Amino acid sequence: IRHIPLDDKKSFELMASGHTSGVFQLESSGMRDVLRGLKPDSFEDIIALVALYRPGPMENIPTYVACKHGEQKPDHLHEKLLGTLEETFGVIIYQEQVMEIARVLSGYSLGSADLLRRAMGKKIQSEMDAQREIFVNGAVDNGVDKGQASGIFDLVAKFAGYGFNKSHAAAYALVAYQTAYLKANFPVEFM
Repeated sequence: IRHIPLDDKKSFELMASGHTSGVFQLESSGMRDVLRGLKPDSFEDIIALVALYRPGPMENIPTYVACKHGEQKPDHLHEKLLGTLEETFGVIIYQEQVMEIARVLSGYSLGSADLLRRAMGKKIQSEMDAQREIFVNGAVDNGVDKGQASGIFDLVAKFAGYGFNKSHAAAYALVAYQTAYLKANFPVEFM
């Protein structure tokens, strides 16, 4: 199972059809609806979906789907963040993206960015106020408009409390994909 291709057409057709009963992480009725709308065609889509399909981030699923299908233009928040948010169509999905936004936009070290991520998760107002000042001032020093920097901080803070670690999502997505692969290619044995 560790050597199956991660681009199996039958597996993605199965997921896009929503016929994922018995498939790890992808079998609830709501998830099946999302799969039919998303029509995943890459392993990265499954990783993103596993991270998004939870209270909080779920509200970003329609944006992710619309941008993936070209129905909506992705909003990368700032030109400096294109590389950070391009893979997820401008939607902040992973904790690593929160850290990278702080690093790229505001000059945080990765250690400081991790402290920011943790502070946002705890939502302690005094810590948030201090981090807002560091973030906005760093962004302004980096040529970003103060109002835009403050708005990006608000978006990042809103997301960070629900953020999912990408490697965690990838591990879940791999088992989801493997079970979809087995169901699509070996349905009798799978059932």
